[in-house]
Amino acid sequence: MAFELPNLPYAKDALAPHISANTLDFHHGKHHNTYVVNLNKLVADTDFANQSLEDIMKATAGDASKAGIFNNAAQIWNHTFFWNSLSPTGGGAPSGALADAINASFGSLDGFKDAFKTAGLTQFGSGWAWLVLRDGKLEIAKTPNAECPLTDGATPIITCDVWEHAYYLDYQNRRPDFLDTFLNKLINWEFASENFKG
Repeated sequence: MAFELPNLPYAKDALAPHISANTLDFHHGKHHNTYVVNLNKLVADTDFANQSLEDIMKATAGDASKAGIFNNAAQIWNHTFFWNSLSPTGGGAPSGALADAINASFGSLDGFKDAFKTAGLTQFGSGWAWLVLRDGKLEIAKTPNAECPLTDGATPIITCDVWEHAYYLDYQNRRPDFLDTFLNKLINWEFASENFKG
């Protein structure tokens, strides 16, 4: 069973003006799709061919001999999670149990935003900023390249892609502006709440 490129959960122009249809054409249609094509080639006729992305990631994480398989599987998973972390009606504030947990862990929503933005800004080179649940507590994490907190025992709640291809066509080198826009205009708190409930 071959892996397939998942559809975006909204129209390509739905995130404009914050993320352009042009960016999604390249980011989803080219970058994300390339990971799918590569993984299918790498796992053809292997035991991985019929496993889930999560199982492949966990089985290959940290194994240098399987780095190609891990990188492509994790990038498919990370990108799919990222598309769902965005919403055309995003921004605002979380509610319910997630809001309470954010206040408990970060002091306030602004405290969360500051910590998340710092993670995204201090991730040198390519990578990801995450809100995760670990041992019942919310934490901020950052990972390089294709790494994902899922393989380290944490539950991802929300993520922002800080690879340059995620924002360069719209923001050039202004990663801080991209992260501000993510946190204030695009973050999908409904998706985050679903992940928090487990």
